[in-house]
Amino acid sequence: MTSPAPKLPVSLAANPKLSSWVRFTDEGHVTISPGKVEIGQGIVTALAQIAADELDVDLARVEMIRASTATSPNEGVTSGSLSIQQSGRALRHACAEVRQRFVAAASERLGVDAALLSVDDGTISGPGNVRTSYWELARDVSLDLDATAGAEAKSIARRTVAGHSIQRVDIPDKVFAQPRFIHDRALPGSLHGRVLRPDISGAKLIALNEDAVRAVPGLVAIVRDGGFAGVVADSEAAAEAALKALRKGATWSAGEPLPDEDDLAGFLKSQPVETAVIDTRAAATTTKAAHTLRRQYTRPYIAHGSIAPSCAMAQWDGDRVHVWTHSQGVYLLRADLAIVLKLPAENIIVEHMEGAGCYGHNAADDVALDAVLLAKAAGGRPVRVQWSRHDEMSHAPFGAAMAVEIEADLDADNEIVGWRHAIWSNGHAARPGRAAQPALLAATEIANPYQRMISTNPPAANGGGGDRNSVPLYDLPAWTITSHRLLTMPVRTSALRTLGGQGNVFAIESLLDEIATLRGEDPVAFRLRHLRDERAKDVIRSAARRAQWKPQKRSGVGHGVGFARYKNTGAYCAAIAEIEGDDDIRVKRLTLAVDVGEAINPDGVINQIEGGAIQATSWLLKERVRFDRTRIASTSWTDYPILTFSEVPAVDVEIIQRPEIEPVGAGEAAHGPVTASIANAMFDCLGVRVRDLPITRDRIIAAMELAS
Repeated sequence: MTSPAPKLPVSLAANPKLSSWVRFTDEGHVTISPGKVEIGQGIVTALAQIAADELDVDLARVEMIRASTATSPNEGVTSGSLSIQQSGRALRHACAEVRQRFVAAASERLGVDAALLSVDDGTISGPGNVRTSYWELARDVSLDLDATAGAEAKSIARRTVAGHSIQRVDIPDKVFAQPRFIHDRALPGSLHGRVLRPDISGAKLIALNEDAVRAVPGLVAIVRDGGFAGVVADSEAAAEAALKALRKGATWSAGEPLPDEDDLAGFLKSQPVETAVIDTRAAATTTKAAHTLRRQYTRPYIAHGSIAPSCAMAQWDGDRVHVWTHSQGVYLLRADLAIVLKLPAENIIVEHMEGAGCYGHNAADDVALDAVLLAKAAGGRPVRVQWSRHDEMSHAPFGAAMAVEIEADLDADNEIVGWRHAIWSNGHAARPGRAAQPALLAATEIANPYQRMISTNPPAANGGGGDRNSVPLYDLPAWTITSHRLLTMPVRTSALRTLGGQGNVFAIESLLDEIATLRGEDPVAFRLRHLRDERAKDVIRSAARRAQWKPQKRSGVGHGVGFARYKNTGAYCAAIAEIEGDDDIRVKRLTLAVDVGEAINPDGVINQIEGGAIQATSWLLKERVRFDRTRIASTSWTDYPILTFSEVPAVDVEIIQRPEIEPVGAGEAAHGPVTASIANAMFDCLGVRVRDLPITRDRIIAAMELAS
């Protein structure tokens, strides 16, 4: 049987021209231009390591170029913990082929067999001290050609940079307050813009009184396009003053009712839905159920909580516009801008700049269109628009609320014989560039508005949306997994880190823990007994061993375990939580083990797992979008608290390094396991289970009263 023909990595097949990935400069550097973007996950560093390894150049020579629709390969969106998986594989192959082509050219120039040549920091040398370099050959070796499938990357044993922890290249600027974030990078001659939006959900702008606004010192322009209105001024202070005056004279229509925040499950289950059976498994033999456990788990709408509100800049030049943004998908944003502006895509350049916080589809894309529309009135000068905290917490998309019901059929020994898992949730994706209509907020406000996009779910092959991680990795005899996606969307939702993964893992792992307790079986042993995947078993064993599971029971202290493989195809992660519970719950320690295959930068993997663990702790203990029937109420850090530094648990991470296995991302692997481990530790500590997130003091007290 012949082996299948080699194929290019997906991102390289979509963007095969080598020169779009790699170039050599006259200054002795190599520029690497991936289509994925840095959003705090350390991807720029890891990709630089891959390039340095395959090209045999010192890491200091590698210059990472920010993604831009003018020059960069189109890798879609930076999401789903796929950057290493997609961009890393493409870059490893592209750099291997570039090295191969330069070595072949050096062989011809030096008259030495290519097999006798070696590369050291870009210098190609051979017997008799003959030598040349990438930079000497750069004019003779064209990279304006397509990659081929035959290039071979280095063996694991020959990699000297990938697999080792190095300092992240983006951190020094951030530590020493250099202007790396878009919020700190004003263009020469910049003006400042602000946009007027309603406090009442769904209200439409009817009328403006512009006279008072014109008297504001520093005002440059008032912009109105249907229900979209804003101001342009020569300073941020002037823009704020003008917006305040504009708001005073605004008249709005009635809004649209919001759900009952205290009965989200009831709301989600009462709406029109699109139902899909995600997966089924039939039992090999029929075993009669002695009884059935029916449990419901909920999570609220969650805000992205980016530390800095979204920001963008735009500048028009005739019928062309240049946009600077911290969007996760510059090409996708360009596609939506082209629809709204009715311009050819080639008339729009979208260039990435780092933003201070992004965990999915926040308002980065929305504020980019705001800047573009306001910049039309700026006479060719750039306009910088930064949303307020109130804007961000009111109008950016939220992570969707979820209700999850699981029915577990148990035999007389409380062994699982059947499993039914049902999800009710809005869709988890309404990103730009994926539909014939734009997904941008201002597109719903202009004179010829587009309808608000109803969020959908990515297909199961891409990890799913509301159904993400709903199919158990455990070897259960039978199951049916069903997803009910809402066809209405009074609260705007789109992608938030893990999509439905956090809610589903919380539900599955909580119920498994409850069944283990019914059986009087150790929760770790129970999980191991139901797993066949050895990599899954290894992360659970490693986390348990590192946490010294299970310590002697102490009053007021609880321990819990959680496990998942992100999207059932990505990183494996297990978590052990230690909590203290008296008047309040405090998470003292989280011990995690993770398997991402080849860890390109182990320190970067640890950073991502730590960050995910801390964010999951914040989600579980505190985070919840608050609203009444007319408006979003949680519009400040006071109303939407997140975990503070004094509340952050100690986080201990062990990496199971598997360099022989292709790498996957780590950014979203910890959220589900950590959520479940803390919830299970609360039961261990307090003897009650809380199935509604966030798990607050009031909900614990209510659960205790119900149990008594």
